[in-house]
Amino acid sequence: MSSGRSSRKKKDAAVAANKRPPAAASLPQRQTQRRRQSAKEPEIQDIEDLFFSTEEAQRIRKALLEWYGLNRRELPWREAEEDVERRAYRVWVSEVMLQQTRVQTVVQYFHRWMSKWPTIHHLAQASLEEVNELWAGLGYYRRARFLLEGARMIVAEEVQFPKTVSQLRKVRGIGDYTAGAIASIAFKEVVPVVDGNVVRVIARLKAVSANPKDSSTVKKFWKLAAQLVDPFQPGEFNQALMELGATVCTPLSPSCHSCPVSIQCCALSISRADSSVLVTDYPVKVVKAKQRHDFSAVCVVQILGDEELSEGHRTNNGFLLVKRPDEGLLAGLWEFPSVLLAGEADLVTRRKAIDQYLNKHFRLNPRNTCDIVSREYVGEKIHVFTHIRLKMYVELLVLHLKGGMKDLVSKQGKETVPWKCVDAEVLSSMGLTSGVRKVYTMVQKFKRETVAL
Repeated sequence: MSSGRSSRKKKDAAVAANKRPPAAASLPQRQTQRRRQSAKEPEIQDIEDLFFSTEEAQRIRKALLEWYGLNRRELPWREAEEDVERRAYRVWVSEVMLQQTRVQTVVQYFHRWMSKWPTIHHLAQASLEEVNELWAGLGYYRRARFLLEGARMIVAEEVQFPKTVSQLRKVRGIGDYTAGAIASIAFKEVVPVVDGNVVRVIARLKAVSANPKDSSTVKKFWKLAAQLVDPFQPGEFNQALMELGATVCTPLSPSCHSCPVSIQCCALSISRADSSVLVTDYPVKVVKAKQRHDFSAVCVVQILGDEELSEGHRTNNGFLLVKRPDEGLLAGLWEFPSVLLAGEADLVTRRKAIDQYLNKHFRLNPRNTCDIVSREYVGEKIHVFTHIRLKMYVELLVLHLKGGMKDLVSKQGKETVPWKCVDAEVLSSMGLTSGVRKVYTMVQKFKRETVAL
């Protein structure tokens, strides 16, 4: 009996062992599979362990420079320029314009900029308003202000154009990327540049699975890029690396078959060994911050008054524009009077907020200083910034000033904002932001349709 029980226990134990979850039993097998796989493809390493060997870097440099020489796009800022400081200025302007903006869009702006301010000395003499007007439509207006302030700083110090990254970083508005681009392209300093295109190329070359936005990961990308820079043609190589990311190693549809460094690409090698992995899995996708929703009451004020204060042309009416604060979103730019609301608001609430604003800054009080010719709600318009989705409630307010424009000027209170009154022709020719342009186009359409009725 005891031997029978023992036999049954052994059988039961064997059956139980066979019924155990496979995970634990298969762990050594998975490790074996990984070891086998590592013989066929590069093993994914921690980013701190990644580096380009001397031989690997040399192969990448040679392949990229040859490819770039045959495939580079002809762009105005790449044209030969004997004067090295003028070359540096052109690189600076182009790189700032290219931040967050497509190449096709930048080309026309670059031509206009260089026609108006061909050298850093010409730019240093410009006003912020002139710079903003030319920049209108490119967005991220702080870039334009930094260009102007940087030019003034360099010219005021009466020194040569800064030539090294360390010197360039002292100029207001010039960060690591722009400094590296200017120093390497114009002055041949052997330094890297790292932008979104470079991050994507290196992330795929080394199959970097770390968060590309993390500060420690960003520092590692700079170190990896520094290992690749060609010591004899740093500027050409940096442009080649960026060009590859912009035209071949693209975010969603990379052309791996035409990539000059596909042999060195770990992401491509992994994707060929494992169909569940895609080249586009690198760099890792980072969840974007949720867009903020803002609401604004915008009042297009058309004033019927004294012709002498209407800028540009003699007319009996003009549009009131106010200047935004010198710091913050759209700093120093002209717009129609507006008030930021706490949230969705009805017409009565919006008009009350606008009336308070106009009375506070301009004393436009219908009972005392002006008559309302007409006041009509025009509609809503959505304008999207990178991090903000702004809903604008637009209305048209036509006023006739009882004392005329001069009387209005003399009665301004202490809390005034910079303002001007311009006629329709001047307004149409101004360098307005795309958001202001949308509102004005909307109002003009509304007026035409109203007249047609």
